[in-house]
Amino acid sequence: MILSPEVISILILDIVFVFFALIAFYLSIRISLYWDINSTSKMQYTLEKQSSLAATIIKYIFIIKLPLFLFFIFTLDKISNVLTGAMCAAGVVDATSYGTYLFILKIINIYLFGYWLMLHYLDIKYENLPYVKLKFRFFTIAFFVFISEIILEILMFSSIDISKMVSCCGTLYSSSATSVISSIFLIPTSVLLSLFYGIFLMMICFYYLKNRYMFSIMNFLFIIVSIISLISFFGTYIYELPTHHCPFCFLQKDYYYVGYLIYTLLFIGTFYGISVGIIKQKNQYIQKKLNISLIFNLLYVILVSAYPLIYYIKNGVWL
Repeated sequence: MILSPEVISILILDIVFVFFALIAFYLSIRISLYWDINSTSKMQYTLEKQSSLAATIIKYIFIIKLPLFLFFIFTLDKISNVLTGAMCAAGVVDATSYGTYLFILKIINIYLFGYWLMLHYLDIKYENLPYVKLKFRFFTIAFFVFISEIILEILMFSSIDISKMVSCCGTLYSSSATSVISSIFLIPTSVLLSLFYGIFLMMICFYYLKNRYMFSIMNFLFIIVSIISLISFFGTYIYELPTHHCPFCFLQKDYYYVGYLIYTLLFIGTFYGISVGIIKQKNQYIQKKLNISLIFNLLYVILVSAYPLIYYIKNGVWL
């Protein structure tokens, strides 16, 4: 097990999260079963106070988890220095069989907690609190995903063997690799870019048509295609190296930490874009979220597209 100060900090926070999440989970079950806004009983009065407590706990877990995700990536990058063969966070993720699944769960949990938070703020806008049962039932499901993430995180850090050689990102993200990731390099660049810009254009069309459900679907597809195209095509122009496809290295100082900006724009754009199709809201709230989604997705497209264009202007050739 590797125990750097950063890892210890993450594990301590995990223990704190579990303690408070268990309290929120217990209260969520009670509220889901017995909540009745029309009741004047003592139990309903107690549940109203408990709902406020549970909501506060869940809200602050999310507020801490969001920057903690960035700190987690920073930690992986830092401990890669003590693993033989690792050059960045990619080597640490691949160092155990838990790394990839943990990373996926972390991303899913950010979206889940974000949607819970959106439901919560929508709920408290009304005096009759119409979404109380829904948001706490939603948390009882999200709780198990959250606990699974923490278990995997502990397993991953406890399974890292610093004496064992791991693969570098150049090996993991290459056409010669045998992993699932390597299969994306079989997609022709013309097809990949057509999908990337085509989905974005469809998103714009549904934005003007005010079809929030199709806009939401396009955002979901945009996440998948954006990550694949970032690894396969756009990332190589950030590195200015046709063989370098790592989705982690541009989070480092050498590339001005641009990866944090890239992923933040993609997350905000797709988060708000997907939410308009799954959460009932008034028209003004839907339009506001549509605007936020389109703006951040547009900024993402402009940013990643700028790298190959600037490279071509400077060098007169494509990679």
